[in-house]
Amino acid sequence: MTENTQQQPAANPELPTQYAPAEVEGKLYERWVERGYFEADANSEKPPYTIVIPPPNVTGSLHLGHAFEHTLIDALTRRKRMQGYETLWQPGMDHAGIATQNVVERELAKEGKSRHDLGREAFVERVWQWKAESGGQISGQMKRLGDGVAWSRERFTMDEGLSQAVQTIFKKLYDDELIYRAERIINWCPRCLTAISDIEVEYQDDDGELVSIRYGDGDASIVVATTRAETMLGDTAVAVHPDDERYKHLVGTEIELPLTGRRIPVVADEHVDPEFGTGAVKVTPAHDPNDFEIGQRHGLPNLAVMDERAVITAHGPFQGLDRLEARSAIVAALRAEGRIVAEKRPYVHSVGHCSRCKTTIEPRLSMQWWVKVGPLAEAAGDAVRDGKVKIHPQEMEKRYFDWVDNLHDWCISRQLWWGHRIPVWYGPNGEIVCVGPDEQPPAGEGWHQDTDVLDTWFSSGLWPFSTLGWPERTDDLAKFYPNSVLVTGYDILFFWVARMMMFGLYAMDGTPPFHTIALHGMVRDQFGKKMSKSFGNAVNPLDWMDEYGSDAVRFTLANGANPGVDVPIGEDWVKASRNFANKIWNATRFALMNGATVEGPLPDASEMSATDRWILSRLNKTVAEVDAYYDDYQFAKLADALYHFAWDEVFDWYVELSKTTFFAGGEGAKVSGRVLGEVLDVMLRLLHPVVPFVTETLWTTLTGKESVVIADWPTDSGFRDEAAEKEIELVQQVVTEVRRFRSDQGLQPGQKVPARLELTGTALAPHEAAIRQLLRLQPEGEGFSATASLPVAGATVALDLSGTIDVAAERKRLAKDLAAAEKEKAQANGKLGNEAFLAKAPDNVVEKIRTRLAKADEDIARIQAQLERLPQA
Repeated sequence: MTENTQQQPAANPELPTQYAPAEVEGKLYERWVERGYFEADANSEKPPYTIVIPPPNVTGSLHLGHAFEHTLIDALTRRKRMQGYETLWQPGMDHAGIATQNVVERELAKEGKSRHDLGREAFVERVWQWKAESGGQISGQMKRLGDGVAWSRERFTMDEGLSQAVQTIFKKLYDDELIYRAERIINWCPRCLTAISDIEVEYQDDDGELVSIRYGDGDASIVVATTRAETMLGDTAVAVHPDDERYKHLVGTEIELPLTGRRIPVVADEHVDPEFGTGAVKVTPAHDPNDFEIGQRHGLPNLAVMDERAVITAHGPFQGLDRLEARSAIVAALRAEGRIVAEKRPYVHSVGHCSRCKTTIEPRLSMQWWVKVGPLAEAAGDAVRDGKVKIHPQEMEKRYFDWVDNLHDWCISRQLWWGHRIPVWYGPNGEIVCVGPDEQPPAGEGWHQDTDVLDTWFSSGLWPFSTLGWPERTDDLAKFYPNSVLVTGYDILFFWVARMMMFGLYAMDGTPPFHTIALHGMVRDQFGKKMSKSFGNAVNPLDWMDEYGSDAVRFTLANGANPGVDVPIGEDWVKASRNFANKIWNATRFALMNGATVEGPLPDASEMSATDRWILSRLNKTVAEVDAYYDDYQFAKLADALYHFAWDEVFDWYVELSKTTFFAGGEGAKVSGRVLGEVLDVMLRLLHPVVPFVTETLWTTLTGKESVVIADWPTDSGFRDEAAEKEIELVQQVVTEVRRFRSDQGLQPGQKVPARLELTGTALAPHEAAIRQLLRLQPEGEGFSATASLPVAGATVALDLSGTIDVAAERKRLAKDLAAAEKEKAQANGKLGNEAFLAKAPDNVVEKIRTRLAKADEDIARIQAQLERLPQA
C-alpha cells in the first residue's frame, strides 16, 4: 500500500534480546564510510542536494549545539539521499584565528616563551604542527554522532585551495574599490591585542561609576559626565546642541581641560541630546566612535592616550598606568582640585567585552583594512526581498533586514600571525600593491608585506563556493552551487550568514549561495537557561552518547527543534528517547518472531482485516505528514509524528490487536504478517534519518538488504480506508474506556475479569477476541452476575467484579476521596465569592483558584460515577 523497493527474503531474523548501542554504532558507521555511502559525484545525473557544514573551530570539541545542528542536517541529507538526490554534505573546519593563536601561545608560555621568541614564520609552523597533532578532534566526535558527511572532501579554511580563493576575492574586491585602508575607530581587545568586529563584541551590564566633572571656571564652565574618566586626557573638545540656549554663549570659545593645562573648543553638534544629562558631552575622537564622527565633522585632532594594552601613554603623572588604575587616580586628582561635581557608584551600564576572552573592549583609533559593504549588503537584502533566497521561519526576515540594511563597513584586518595574511605589499616610496594568487609580489629593497591577517569570518564567508573549487570553474561548482539549504543558528545570522550572502552574490555573478536559510535556536537546559560551564549546567553530549546511545541524543534534539526557537534539553528526555529506541527494538524483534515478513507482494485489500487496512491507511497518512514537515523544516513535529505512529499506533495498537490473529495461525496470520512487515519496513525507513543506527540494524535484519542508508524513501501511495479507521477508533474507545474503569476500581492491569460483551449489530463484533485479549476479559461462565455495565461506542460491556475487589473497602476509599474533593470545592468557592479577596489578589492567583475549582468539579463527577458503578455490598 506504499511504494516500496524490490524486497528480498530476510537473511537472518534473529536479533539479540537487548539493544546495545555501543556494540553496533561504531561498526555501522565504519561500514557506511567504507562503502562510500556519503560521497557525492559531480558527474552524476541525479539532481543535486547540497548542504555545507557550519565549519567548527579547529580548536573545538563537539558540544550540544553542534550535536543539535548536525542532527538536523544529517536528517535532511539522509532523507534526500534516499529520495534519489546526489547528496553532498560538505565537511570542514575553520582555522579560528584568535582562538587557535591563543591556544598555541599558552603552550609556548608553559615553555617560558612567546611567539616573538620564535618569530612569525616559526610560530605559524608551530600552529600547523599543533593542528596536525591536536586539532580537529571534533571530526572523530562527529562520526560518533553519525554525521553522514563526504569525508573525502573535508576542507580547512587555511588549506591551499581555500587560501587561493581568499586571495582571489580580496584582489577582486580591492580592484573594484570595495576594500580600502583607513584610520577609523575599531573595537580593540587589550588581551588578544587585535581588532575585532562589532558582532564579536558581547555587551553586558557592569557595575561602574558615573563621574560629573566641571571643565572651565565660572560662567565659562561646563559640566560633563563620563564612565571612563581616563579618556579625558584625550579630549579635544566639548560638544553641545546648537539650539541649547544654556551654552550658546560658549560655542566658539575655549575652556580649560583639567589636569592637562590644555584649552579645548566648545563646538555645536546636532548629535548631542540636550535632554540627556547636562546637555554637554566631552569629545575624545581617538577613543570613542561617536566622538570620532563629531571630530571628523569639526576638524578636531585625534589624540591617542592609550597603547595597545590599554596603558596610558599621555605624558604626565598617569603615564604607565593601566586604564583602570588611571581611572581611579584621575578621579582622585580631579576631586583634589574641586572639579568633581557628582559621583555615582555603582552605576550599572552596558559595557562591551571580547567574545573570546571577555576582556573589556577599548574603542581605539587604528589604521585598518575595511570592506565597503554598502553595495554588497544591498544585494544581500534584495536577494531575500526578491524571493531568490527564503529565510525560514519567515519572521526571522526582519532581523536579517535590520542587519543588512544598516550594516557599517566591515573591519577585516586582525593583528595576528595565524590566518590569511593580507596580500598587500608596501614599497619604499609609499607604493601599495595588491597581489592576486597568480601574481608575483614586488621584489627589491624596501618592499614588505602587510603584517595583519584577515578576519576569520572573511574566509568562512566564501565557504559555500570555495569548498567546491572556486575560483576555478570546477564540475563540483557547476553541480553543487548554489547550495540547497543552509542550516544554522539564528545567533550567527549576522556573523556568518550575511557574509556568505554578500560574497556569494558578488563572486558568483548574482547567484546567491543557497536557496533557503533554515534557522534554528540555541540549546538550553531543561529550565530554559543558557548552558555554561560557569552556570554548572553544561553537558558533554559524548557522555550522553556513552550512556544512552547516539540515536537517543539525536531523537531528543530533533524532538525539540521548532524553527527559530531555543531548544530546552534535559537528561530525563534523553532517557525517554533511549526507551523509544528500546521499544522499536523489542517490538520489531517480537514481530519478526511472530511472522512479520517482507517476502512476496502485499495482499489485496480485500484479503485484509479491518485492522490491517487501518494501519496501512494510517501509515500512508504518516508518510505524507512527515514529508510535509520535512519540507517545512518542522523537525519537532516530524519527530513527534513518528514517535506517536510507531509507539502508539504500531506497537501499542496494531501489534496488540493482531496478537490473536498471529496466535490463531492460518491465512489471516500470513496476511497480517506481511502487512506488519510492510509497516515495519516503511516505518524504519521513515525513522532512519533521525535515528540511523537502530534502524539500520533492524531494517537490514527485516529485509536482508544491504543498507537502509541507500534504500528508497517511502512515498504515499494514496491508499486510504476511512471506514477501517473509524472501525478501529471504536475498538480503541471501548478498550480505553474499560481500561479507565478497571483502573478506577483498583484492578491490576493483568487481573482477569469475567465479562459479557454485547457487540451484535456493531462494527465491533469481529474484534471481540482482540478486545478480550487487550482487556484481560474472561468468558462469562456459570454464575456470572454483572455488577457493572459500561455502554460505550454503541456496545455494552458487562463486568462481574464480585470476588475481584473488596467492595466495602473501595466504597470507603472513594467516600474519603469525595469528601476531600468537596472540601476543595468549598474552599475555592469561598475565595472566589469573596469580593475583597478578588480585589486584592493578583490575576494569576485568581486563575489558579479557578483551575482548582474546575479540577474539584471533575474529581467529584468522576468519583460519584465510580461509586454508582460499584456493585452493592
